[in-house]
Amino acid sequence: MKAIYLKEAGDIQVADIAQPEYKADQILISVKSVGICGSDISAYLGTSPLVTYPRVIGHEVAGEVVAVPAGEVSIAVGDRVVLEPYVYCGACYPCRNQRTNCCENLTVRGVHIDGGMAEYIYHPCHLVHKVPAGIPWNHLVMAEPLTISIHAVNRSRLRQGEYAVITGCGPIGLLAAQYAMTIGANPIMVDPVEERLAMARQAGVKYTINPVKENAVEVIKSITGGTMAEVVVEASGNAAAIRSSIDYVAYSGRISLVGYPKGEVALPTALFTKKELDIVGARNSFQAFPESIRLIAQKEVDVAAVITKTISFAEIPEIVHDISVNPGNYMKVIAEFK
Repeated sequence: MKAIYLKEAGDIQVADIAQPEYKADQILISVKSVGICGSDISAYLGTSPLVTYPRVIGHEVAGEVVAVPAGEVSIAVGDRVVLEPYVYCGACYPCRNQRTNCCENLTVRGVHIDGGMAEYIYHPCHLVHKVPAGIPWNHLVMAEPLTISIHAVNRSRLRQGEYAVITGCGPIGLLAAQYAMTIGANPIMVDPVEERLAMARQAGVKYTINPVKENAVEVIKSITGGTMAEVVVEASGNAAAIRSSIDYVAYSGRISLVGYPKGEVALPTALFTKKELDIVGARNSFQAFPESIRLIAQKEVDVAAVITKTISFAEIPEIVHDISVNPGNYMKVIAEFK
């Protein structure tokens, strides 16, 4: 079969490889669309400490069921599905504690094990989600990144009527803002790139702040009537944004950290105590796929708002390279198998 094969960092190509071996508890899927994620770019650049080579990349996957194990009744041949790419062990403490996204032995498609940028993929039955007909393939593949945003917002315990500052107007941040609006909360997006803030406004976000051009703390204070934001979702991984989240959040507020920083970030822990903050990490997602699929199907979240372009499978290597060189030119790129 054809696959996007990363032989080593910097060496990406469309290659002919053997189809994956059959496993009795897994579903065979004909891949129809895949998303290019920041983790794929990190794998290409060789900057991810988790990726092993050679590797078929890609963990944002939608496709059509080709074969199911004997006795499988929840999913049938011909069904349209999306994959939950986080394969957990089920035995470690986080798994026993119903936090499978934090599995100590987690293997993620396209990172630790081969991913979905291939014509076919096998995947465990319990991690395959059926989706309604009528949703375009390039929208369906957005279910996985939307789950990341849902989980990040849910970890903050955001409630209706609250203000949520979201730092980082990339795909995860913009989807998080849209999800916050479905809850009835008020997102405030902070990003130094005007074009991305414009995209947020087009998606319905009322409040946007450029921290380079404005005093973000003062603007947030004005918007919130002096209280500051009950919640901050940090979606950029930028050290300055992480530090600023402590200033943006209200006393007794909550901060959810979903962006991955490139190194250690110095933080004023005395302010954690003074403000009595709840600070949580948000890793991958947990039980969020049904809600993500529902939001896309009912068009409560406009996933098209974060799609820069849709390309063919053969174009993936060229686009991966270009994203690595010119990341500011792209939000989300989807590849479809024609």
